[in-house]
Amino acid sequence: MSNRPTVGIVGADGASSGDTHTLPAVFSSPIRPDIVHTVHSGMAKNKRQPYAVSEKAGEQTSAESWGTGRAVARIPRVSGGGTHRAGQAAFGNMCRAGRMFAPTKVWRKWHQKVNQNQKRFAVASAIAASSVPALLLARGHRIATVPEVPLVVASSAVKGLVKTQAAVTLLKSVGAGPDVVKAQKSRKLRAGKGKLRGRRYKLRRGPLVVYSPETDGKELVRAFRNIPGVETSPVTALNLLQLAPGGHLGRFIIWTSDAFKALDDIYGSTTEASSYKKDFLLPTNVVSNADITRLINSSEIQSVLKEPKGYATTKRTGVQKKNPLKNRQVLLRLNPYAAQYSKDKVGQTGVEHKKPEPLGEDFKKVLHEN
Repeated sequence: MSNRPTVGIVGADGASSGDTHTLPAVFSSPIRPDIVHTVHSGMAKNKRQPYAVSEKAGEQTSAESWGTGRAVARIPRVSGGGTHRAGQAAFGNMCRAGRMFAPTKVWRKWHQKVNQNQKRFAVASAIAASSVPALLLARGHRIATVPEVPLVVASSAVKGLVKTQAAVTLLKSVGAGPDVVKAQKSRKLRAGKGKLRGRRYKLRRGPLVVYSPETDGKELVRAFRNIPGVETSPVTALNLLQLAPGGHLGRFIIWTSDAFKALDDIYGSTTEASSYKKDFLLPTNVVSNADITRLINSSEIQSVLKEPKGYATTKRTGVQKKNPLKNRQVLLRLNPYAAQYSKDKVGQTGVEHKKPEPLGEDFKKVLHEN
């Protein structure tokens, strides 16, 4: 994105308005999925509500152990008779209708503190990732009909938007219609008990409309809020949970021209501090060119490298050790006379070794007499 100096501004009809704007410095921030994932997991925990099992759950029955001598375990057992419940084990975490092991408490540490500078780094990284079409496509957004990423719409096109139908028409004209349709068709029934708690359906995220509350007004929120999958956010309060849902980079963002121009003041640059965030400078890239293959093969680096050292360039100094009991050639090299006692044919001579002839009777008598 740093190679693109300007971005075109699209009108209400989807055609170019002829105006351009310099690309803000925040889009040149390093894209760090590791920081975004860590910050997102910490921020997502700050919306949870405490829950715990009842303090008396599993122990609301009268039960006593039968003691020893009755050939049963010494676990407490429900008193009484006449029902299946009588005599059943109780209280233990291994028992049916017993208490759970280490019952959950409401004073668990639910919230997690996140460093403010890390949150700002993650937001800048998520904004920079929203300008890479490959990341948007990998996240599942439909941007084939979008003229340019990042997509900037003239503020005059969104001013005065109150009706949902006008907002839908605007989204279709700028090429965001397929992404909105994808979000609408993705509605599925939630698995689990969340269906009973006001979140019966799940829906995928569509485009995020970022506006300037000072110049664009807040009326457009009413126009976009009833479109499934479409969200709105003021440029002064961008949230990582919206910029990278699920901790995944590449959210499709529709900027208004006034909100796009305000990014330089809000986030500053690598040398000039932000006017909104105290003592905040944009993070700089450790490596300005991430194409490692191009760097290694460049003439500047290749000219100072030493010759490669490896099997192809150096002479072999060691010899692989082989077992002479298993390798015949090594055995013959160590003991050439081993071929005379072999039961097989000798490899190179082609002479087959014959068994020694039995001793004659006369020779046996001589041995016996001596």
